[in-house]
Amino acid sequence: MYHQIKKILEDILEVSIVLERPKNKDYGHYATPIAFSLAKIYKKNPMIIAQEIAQKLSVIPEFKVDVLHGYINITLCEDFFEQLGNAAISQGLDFGKLPKKNENKILLEYVSANPTGPLHIGHARGAVFGDSLCRIGRFLGYEIDTEYYINDAGSQIQMLGLSIYLAGREHLVKKEVIYPKEYYKGEYVLDLALLARDKYGDKVFENEDSVPILSEFGKDLMLDEIKSNLAEVGITFDYFVSEKSLYDHWAEILQKLQAHDGVYQKDGKIWLRSGNQGDEKDRVIVRENKEPTYLAGDIIYHHDKYQRNYAKYINIWGADHHGYIHRVKAAIHFLGFDEGKLEVLLSQMVSLLKGGQPYKMSKRAGNFILMKDVVADIGSDALRFIFLSKKSDTHLEFDVEDLKKQDASNPIFYIHYANARIHTLLEKSHFKDEMILSASLKNIPKEAKDLLFYALSFPRVVEVAFDERGLQKICEYLKGLAGEFHSYYNAHKIIDTPLESSILKICKIISLSITIGLDLLGIQAKTKM
Repeated sequence: MYHQIKKILEDILEVSIVLERPKNKDYGHYATPIAFSLAKIYKKNPMIIAQEIAQKLSVIPEFKVDVLHGYINITLCEDFFEQLGNAAISQGLDFGKLPKKNENKILLEYVSANPTGPLHIGHARGAVFGDSLCRIGRFLGYEIDTEYYINDAGSQIQMLGLSIYLAGREHLVKKEVIYPKEYYKGEYVLDLALLARDKYGDKVFENEDSVPILSEFGKDLMLDEIKSNLAEVGITFDYFVSEKSLYDHWAEILQKLQAHDGVYQKDGKIWLRSGNQGDEKDRVIVRENKEPTYLAGDIIYHHDKYQRNYAKYINIWGADHHGYIHRVKAAIHFLGFDEGKLEVLLSQMVSLLKGGQPYKMSKRAGNFILMKDVVADIGSDALRFIFLSKKSDTHLEFDVEDLKKQDASNPIFYIHYANARIHTLLEKSHFKDEMILSASLKNIPKEAKDLLFYALSFPRVVEVAFDERGLQKICEYLKGLAGEFHSYYNAHKIIDTPLESSILKICKIISLSITIGLDLLGIQAKTKM
């Protein structure tokens, strides 16, 4: 609808225009400030230009135009509304879907939590955002591959193995141990030790020579658990890439950096010249002991990514990784690739309450809140919706008790209830489905027409949400559409009225927008409550 109207205007006016939604519904369905732009070019009063444009557009059958304060307001005509409504119905669950774009293939990497423990609630926000971004992008025709980068080469994996060893030695074979300053705590570590004893016997806790074995054992089990936790909220990946498997190429990659004057040696270390590429300072990538740093792993991984020749690379990182953006882009630049192809989106932290009090930490996890515990508490639908309800780079706080309420204060309930109400109306109606689908959308009251326009606006909302990486726009749209429907339902009788079939046809389009919109958020719409 948006693009059709924009194209009609641009074809006639032979100029690119901005199309807006007036805040006041009485002003029409769309408006354009084009007269103000042209006034600067032609040195004429914008009101005069607006009147001239309105005259030129007066012959268009799809809509009528009015001029107000220099703005050209556009009101869609009934025939055009009917055409748009019938098109939406005929497209069904493909309403708003765009054909496949053969260019612009995207690699989307997200979550990538260290496989050293269960997924906590902070990981969940980036996971839900990444999965929904992928769903929306594919719906809009983009070819997107999803990837999880397994950080399995660093000291954290060795620490996991050592933590399992110490837990087993203390609690299972009853030996005295001295814990280091840093190690992984929580009941899950003892669970891993128990499983390790089942597989290897008590001998695995005899001495620290078994730590590498326990590291691999624990990492594999934690990765399986992470995959299981993600599957509970409908998240899967196309690829899993092991950091450890990529380190064989480190010498070759280091040579590339040297060839592009991207590194230098100082104080026995190798430094990346990231300070020349927008970073605060240069960064160490190889320590004095010749061991690569954490940043080296990211460099190796992005070298691997770029060799796979995608048109765009999107990373979703936790907000604490903000400082890594410039240094990683600097490395990409010095490897001879286009760092402009990398887009990094940040996912801010989440604060959880329960009945106004801080949500209880998981004993199993130690000192953080497990994603699976919250899913068990409020369900996958509520978790996904609330995590997407605010822009990902802003702080999010919510109370899980609010998401259990069966009223309008719970947005996901409110949206589900609207869809269920529509299906109840369709069941109560004596009109058969084919009679509803063939009903006219002409001569309906303004309130019903406004409702239809809201439902038909869905495709444009999805496009803007993806382009701006603002998935909260879909949440806001669905809440607004549900609210408009509930208001109409409460104010007007629908069944056994002269316009019953026409209003039910509009209801079907509303249900279509809700169903597809929720699906893009990873939520299945409910038809009964």
